[in-house]
Amino acid sequence: MAEVTILGIDPGSRITGYGIVKMEKSRAAHVVSGCIRVGDLPMAKRLKTIYESLVEIVTDYAPDQVAIEKVFMSKNPDSALKLGQARGAAMVACATKDLPIFEYSANEIKQAIVGRGHADKEQIQHMVNALLATNEQQADAADALAAAVCHGHTADGIAALALRSAQPARRRRSAP
Repeated sequence: MAEVTILGIDPGSRITGYGIVKMEKSRAAHVVSGCIRVGDLPMAKRLKTIYESLVEIVTDYAPDQVAIEKVFMSKNPDSALKLGQARGAAMVACATKDLPIFEYSANEIKQAIVGRGHADKEQIQHMVNALLATNEQQADAADALAAAVCHGHTADGIAALALRSAQPARRRRSAP
Protein backbone atom coordinates (compact mmCIF):
# COMPACT_ATOMS: atom_id res chain seq x y z
CA MET A 1 0.00 0.00 0.00
CA ALA A 2 1.38 3.43 -0.91
CA GLU A 3 1.50 6.16 1.70
CA VAL A 4 -2.01 7.17 2.72
CA THR A 5 -3.22 9.83 5.13
CA ILE A 6 -6.16 8.74 7.28
CA LEU A 7 -8.47 10.91 9.38
CA GLY A 8 -9.93 9.01 12.32
CA ILE A 9 -13.06 10.35 14.01
CA ASP A 10 -14.51 9.46 17.41
CA PRO A 11 -17.89 11.21 17.25
CA GLY A 12 -19.57 12.65 20.30
CA SER A 13 -22.35 15.13 20.93
CA ARG A 14 -20.19 17.15 23.35
CA ILE A 15 -16.64 16.11 22.40
CA THR A 16 -15.63 14.78 18.99
CA GLY A 17 -12.12 13.40 18.80
CA TYR A 18 -10.07 13.53 15.62
CA GLY A 19 -6.68 12.14 14.70
CA ILE A 20 -4.68 11.98 11.52
CA VAL A 21 -2.03 9.38 10.76
CA LYS A 22 0.14 8.70 7.74
CA MET A 23 0.35 5.03 6.91
CA GLU A 24 3.21 3.63 4.85
CA LYS A 25 2.97 -0.11 4.50
CA SER A 26 2.03 -1.16 8.04
CA ARG A 27 3.78 1.75 9.79
CA ALA A 28 1.66 4.54 11.21
CA ALA A 29 2.96 8.02 12.00
CA HIS A 30 1.08 10.60 14.05
CA VAL A 31 0.29 13.84 12.20
CA VAL A 32 -2.17 15.69 14.43
CA SER A 33 -4.92 14.97 16.92
CA GLY A 34 -7.30 16.83 19.16
CA CYS A 35 -10.88 17.36 20.21
CA ILE A 36 -13.73 19.50 19.00
CA ARG A 37 -15.47 20.62 22.19
CA VAL A 38 -19.01 21.93 21.85
CA GLY A 39 -20.13 21.79 25.49
CA ASP A 40 -23.67 22.84 26.30
CA LEU A 41 -24.52 24.65 23.08
CA PRO A 42 -27.96 23.94 21.62
CA MET A 43 -27.85 20.74 19.55
CA ALA A 44 -28.10 22.49 16.18
CA LYS A 45 -25.11 24.70 17.03
CA ARG A 46 -23.13 21.67 18.25
CA LEU A 47 -23.69 19.89 14.95
CA LYS A 48 -22.77 23.02 12.98
CA THR A 49 -19.55 23.40 14.99
CA ILE A 50 -18.61 19.72 14.47
CA TYR A 51 -19.30 20.03 10.75
CA GLU A 52 -17.38 23.30 10.27
CA SER A 53 -14.44 22.17 12.40
CA LEU A 54 -14.04 18.92 10.46
CA VAL A 55 -14.33 20.72 7.11
CA GLU A 56 -11.47 22.96 8.28
CA ILE A 57 -9.37 19.98 9.42
CA VAL A 58 -9.97 18.17 6.12
CA THR A 59 -9.07 21.33 4.18
CA ASP A 60 -5.89 21.90 6.20
CA TYR A 61 -4.57 18.31 6.26
CA ALA A 62 -6.05 16.80 3.05
CA PRO A 63 -6.55 13.22 4.26
CA ASP A 64 -7.08 10.51 1.65
CA GLN A 65 -9.54 8.42 3.67
CA VAL A 66 -11.69 8.62 6.78
CA ALA A 67 -12.28 6.02 9.50
CA ILE A 68 -15.19 6.64 11.86
CA GLU A 69 -16.56 4.69 14.77
CA LYS A 70 -20.01 3.16 14.28
CA VAL A 71 -22.83 4.02 16.66
CA PHE A 72 -23.33 1.40 19.33
CA MET A 73 -26.69 0.70 20.90
CA SER A 74 -26.83 2.55 24.16
CA LYS A 75 -29.08 1.89 27.13
CA ASN A 76 -30.15 5.51 26.79
CA PRO A 77 -31.95 6.08 23.46
CA ASP A 78 -31.56 9.88 23.74
CA SER A 79 -27.77 9.54 24.03
CA ALA A 80 -27.63 7.17 21.05
CA LEU A 81 -29.71 9.61 18.98
CA LYS A 82 -27.43 12.54 19.83
CA LEU A 83 -24.35 10.46 19.08
CA GLY A 84 -25.85 9.48 15.74
CA GLN A 85 -26.50 13.12 14.88
CA ALA A 86 -22.91 14.10 15.72
CA ARG A 87 -21.67 11.17 13.65
CA GLY A 88 -23.86 12.30 10.77
CA ALA A 89 -22.47 15.84 10.91
CA ALA A 90 -18.93 14.42 10.85
CA MET A 91 -19.69 12.13 7.92
CA VAL A 92 -21.31 14.91 5.89
CA ALA A 93 -18.27 17.15 6.50
CA CYS A 94 -16.06 14.45 4.99
CA ALA A 95 -18.51 13.47 2.25
CA THR A 96 -18.69 17.07 0.99
CA LYS A 97 -14.95 16.74 0.31
CA ASP A 98 -15.56 13.43 -1.55
CA LEU A 99 -13.51 11.41 0.92
CA PRO A 100 -14.12 7.67 1.17
CA ILE A 101 -15.50 6.86 4.61
CA PHE A 102 -14.93 3.52 6.35
CA GLU A 103 -16.88 2.50 9.44
CA TYR A 104 -15.66 0.31 12.30
CA SER A 105 -17.35 -0.83 15.48
CA ALA A 106 -15.75 0.03 18.80
CA ASN A 107 -14.92 -3.65 19.30
CA GLU A 108 -13.20 -3.88 15.88
CA ILE A 109 -11.06 -0.85 16.73
CA LYS A 110 -10.17 -2.18 20.17
CA GLN A 111 -9.31 -5.59 18.72
CA ALA A 112 -7.01 -3.99 16.13
CA ILE A 113 -5.22 -1.77 18.65
CA VAL A 114 -5.13 -3.74 21.90
CA GLY A 115 -5.78 -7.29 20.70
CA ARG A 116 -9.09 -7.74 22.45
CA GLY A 117 -12.49 -6.22 21.75
CA HIS A 118 -13.37 -5.14 25.27
CA ALA A 119 -10.37 -2.99 26.17
CA ASP A 120 -10.93 0.12 28.27
CA LYS A 121 -10.11 3.71 27.29
CA GLU A 122 -6.84 3.71 29.25
CA GLN A 123 -5.60 0.63 27.38
CA ILE A 124 -6.49 2.21 24.03
CA GLN A 125 -4.73 5.43 25.00
CA HIS A 126 -1.62 3.55 26.17
CA MET A 127 -1.38 1.45 22.98
CA VAL A 128 -2.02 4.43 20.67
CA ASN A 129 0.77 6.34 22.40
CA ALA A 130 3.09 3.34 22.13
CA LEU A 131 2.25 2.63 18.47
CA LEU A 132 2.55 6.26 17.35
CA ALA A 133 5.35 7.36 19.70
CA THR A 134 3.19 10.22 20.90
CA ASN A 135 1.74 11.36 24.21
CA GLU A 136 -1.93 11.94 23.47
CA GLN A 137 -3.61 12.81 26.78
CA GLN A 138 -7.18 13.21 25.52
CA ALA A 139 -9.10 9.92 25.46
CA ASP A 140 -11.40 11.03 22.62
CA ALA A 141 -8.44 12.03 20.44
CA ALA A 142 -6.70 8.73 21.25
CA ASP A 143 -9.88 6.87 20.23
CA ALA A 144 -9.89 8.77 16.92
CA LEU A 145 -6.23 7.88 16.31
CA ALA A 146 -7.10 4.27 17.12
CA ALA A 147 -9.82 4.31 14.44
CA ALA A 148 -7.33 5.69 11.90
CA VAL A 149 -4.67 3.08 12.76
CA CYS A 150 -7.30 0.31 12.72
CA HIS A 151 -8.30 1.35 9.21
CA GLY A 152 -4.69 1.65 8.09
CA HIS A 153 -3.93 -1.88 9.21
CA THR A 154 -7.21 -3.24 7.85
CA ALA A 155 -6.78 -1.49 4.50
CA ASP A 156 -3.14 -2.65 4.32
CA GLY A 157 -4.17 -6.25 4.94
CA ILE A 158 -6.96 -6.12 2.38
CA ALA A 159 -4.61 -4.60 -0.22
CA ALA A 160 -2.00 -7.29 0.45
CA LEU A 161 -4.61 -10.03 0.09
CA ALA A 162 -5.90 -8.49 -3.14
CA LEU A 163 -2.36 -8.29 -4.52
CA ARG A 164 -1.62 -11.86 -3.50
CA SER A 165 -4.82 -13.23 -5.05
CA ALA A 166 -4.15 -11.29 -8.28
CA GLN A 167 -0.76 -13.01 -8.71
CA PRO A 168 -0.69 -16.28 -10.63
CA ALA A 169 -0.46 -19.37 -8.46
CA ARG A 170 3.04 -20.78 -8.13
CA ARG A 171 3.65 -24.34 -9.14
CA ARG A 172 5.29 -26.45 -6.55
CA ARG A 173 7.75 -29.06 -7.61
CA SER A 174 7.39 -32.42 -6.10
CA ALA A 175 10.41 -34.10 -4.62
CA PRO A 176 12.21 -36.54 -6.95
